[in-house]
Amino acid sequence: MAEQQPIIIKKIKKGGHAHHGGAWKLAYADFVTAMMAFFLLMWLLGSTDETTRKGIAEFFADPYRVSMDGGKSTGERTSVIEGGGSDMISSDEGQIKTGTTDAENEISPEEIEKKAEEIEKVKLESLKEKLEAKINETPELNEFKDQIKLEITPEGLRILLVDDQNRPMYKLASAQTEPHVRIILHALAPVINELPNKVSLNGHTDARPFPANQKGYTNWELSSDRANAARFELVEGGLTEEKVLRVIGMSSSVPYNSKTDPLDPINRRISILVMNKKTEQQILQGSSAE
Repeated sequence: MAEQQPIIIKKIKKGGHAHHGGAWKLAYADFVTAMMAFFLLMWLLGSTDETTRKGIAEFFADPYRVSMDGGKSTGERTSVIEGGGSDMISSDEGQIKTGTTDAENEISPEEIEKKAEEIEKVKLESLKEKLEAKINETPELNEFKDQIKLEITPEGLRILLVDDQNRPMYKLASAQTEPHVRIILHALAPVINELPNKVSLNGHTDARPFPANQKGYTNWELSSDRANAARFELVEGGLTEEKVLRVIGMSSSVPYNSKTDPLDPINRRISILVMNKKTEQQILQGSSAE
């Protein structure tokens, strides 16, 4: 009987991939780091202005510039951003280097005043557009739009209510306003009141002599009374009374149409001036000097 061959059983133990078992962790860590850097970049782009981004870019282009340029406690700094500031390339705190000195970077009072005047002019032009829209959209005003004139002047926004031969604003030699004038003033008052600007009212007459039978009462008194009557109607319509800075009667001293006819009805008018700050200050300073 033949001798039986022994049966050999080999058992293979499965290991944990000793050679590459932790490689995925490194790849994942690199991925997370890359994503963190990406979101940090997005945050910086979204939360910084153009000047700050320029400073960051210049720092990474030349990291040694901060130490080379000097500045307060530069050698003792452990971070290029001092005190959490946004400046990375400046030799002075809070100032981005642009090749100009601090004196050159400062805005002069004249420039500040000019900028304020430009902003105020835009506001007055916007008011003019609102008034024009109000006149065109309101049938009661649109009917009289030929008697309402709007213009931007160096003093502010001027609103003229002019007389018409067939539709006078006041009764002859009287300061009593006609109904259509009250409608106009009541409609314009709330729109004018939207701005905090002070208002000046001037009354004007034509050059026609005042009736001789009314002694002691001339075109000067008449123009003053008409301007004051306009003031009353504006306040009744919604204009804050404290915004009225002055009410003046000009008689026929400043005709609107002096070249052709000093008796032209257009010379009989009420001028409402929404003053800019410069004009307001000039009036206030002139009053205090008297």
